[in-house]
Amino acid sequence: MPAFTLIPERPDDAPAIEAMTAQAFGPDRFHKTVYMFRDGVDHLPELAWIALDGAGAMQASIRYWPIEIAGTWPAILLGPVTVNPPVQGQGMGKALIRHTLGLARSMGHRICVLVGDRDYYEPFGFRNAGAIGLELPGWVDQSRFQVMALQPGALEGVQGIIGKAGADRVRLRA
Repeated sequence: MPAFTLIPERPDDAPAIEAMTAQAFGPDRFHKTVYMFRDGVDHLPELAWIALDGAGAMQASIRYWPIEIAGTWPAILLGPVTVNPPVQGQGMGKALIRHTLGLARSMGHRICVLVGDRDYYEPFGFRNAGAIGLELPGWVDQSRFQVMALQPGALEGVQGIIGKAGADRVRLRA
């Protein structure tokens, strides 16, 4: 397996991350429900990490965003996890996820939500979010809508619509 190094995202990495994300996910990504939570909101810099290959070139990135559930429970939204297409399958994305979920736990974050491939994320501990009463304010493939408690008992009694963190919450219904 090729060697890579995980480091915190640096300010100058943003343009390269956007270019890599555009290549991996295309322009349709802006029309997905989860993007409304990112619009006008800064990602959490302490959970923004990148993977560098052996030559020091950035090949993968991960970011998280603050959200709220039913205006009551703070949570974080994982994504996007972007891996440069030529190096996908080499473990960079999974390493970024493992590392940053551990950081999120140690920082006291309690709940993590994402929309992504069930088979990919289930081994990390994610489960179907709709099954416990969580909703997104727009269309989502329910099989891809997932949640994980980062702290024991964090999901007890949690249900409702996910929105932006703070006063500028998303209250759309599709």
